[in-house]
Amino acid sequence: MNPSFSSYLVNDVFGDPGMYVEVRWSKRALLFDLGHNDNLGPTRLLRAGEIFISHTHMDHFIGFDAVLRVAFGRGKTLKLFGPPGLIDNVHGKLRGYTWNLVDGYPLTIDVQEFHKHEIRQTSFRASNGFRLSEQGTFPAPPISGPVFTVLEDPMFTVKAVTLNHRIPSFAYSLEEQFHINVNKQKLHEAGLRVGAWLKDVKQHIRQGKPDDFRFTVALYDEHRREEQEFMLGDVKERFLTISRGQKIAYVVDARYDEENEAKIVVLAQGADVFYCESPYLDCDAEKAYDRHHLTARQAGHMARKARVRDLVVFHFSPRYTGQGEPLEREALEAFHESEEGGDG
Repeated sequence: MNPSFSSYLVNDVFGDPGMYVEVRWSKRALLFDLGHNDNLGPTRLLRAGEIFISHTHMDHFIGFDAVLRVAFGRGKTLKLFGPPGLIDNVHGKLRGYTWNLVDGYPLTIDVQEFHKHEIRQTSFRASNGFRLSEQGTFPAPPISGPVFTVLEDPMFTVKAVTLNHRIPSFAYSLEEQFHINVNKQKLHEAGLRVGAWLKDVKQHIRQGKPDDFRFTVALYDEHRREEQEFMLGDVKERFLTISRGQKIAYVVDARYDEENEAKIVVLAQGADVFYCESPYLDCDAEKAYDRHHLTARQAGHMARKARVRDLVVFHFSPRYTGQGEPLEREALEAFHESEEGGDG
């Protein structure tokens, strides 16, 4: 199966936190957190139209300026999602500059912040000097557990939980609705070519079109254009395999306690990749608790409980500079520890 998402850390394990997710076969990407991110370069930053903020401590938000700078003059709308206070913090960033010459720029920044019972949103526009517009408020959808939906897309869903970092810190999951794989051999046997028309087919499926839905596509063969009608159910049966979609979890800056652990395990359950902060070795667990952070062993323990496929630990404290390997080893040992072995 060719994965739909390609994910990686923005910086090395000692650098500012951040996860970049490329949505394959498109020019679209998602960015989780805005730590220092110049190394992504303008092209990748511009692709990240949707940005999910855990909280606005400096190492998670200083990269806002880099995104803002490359977005000017591009006709973009940036969408930011995050915890309470995000609107004020974006406004504070924007107020730090003078905007007397940007009235012709088309940049818009939409911000949504999620409270327990409501969602607040506003837009900042270059055309009016990024003045704070009236905030819209609407009720949050009812939820039965700690996980709530932040963004619903035909292709994927982004969900979050609120963790205790002495302030609210959001952890996120990105989950593909389902994965569609094309059998190229069967297409070839039917005399059909792989092409842009298959993107339309996938879009029809994600939009929930019925199997008897009929559509016409333009097929090209040696400069000859031919229109052909298909029925969606027939295409699905003959040429496609629909399976479970990818899931990625991203957890940063949270104290290790019973409530946080339960929320993280629910959020990350069954993830293909679990990105989890682990600034401290377990010998410094008391310091980690006092600083509202996790240890490598705690990250591995939660990864095992959540039955994830792969664990990536990062956000290591500079006190361990040059000692990244012990942190990774401690996390992986806890991750692969047998249930009979106990949690230590």
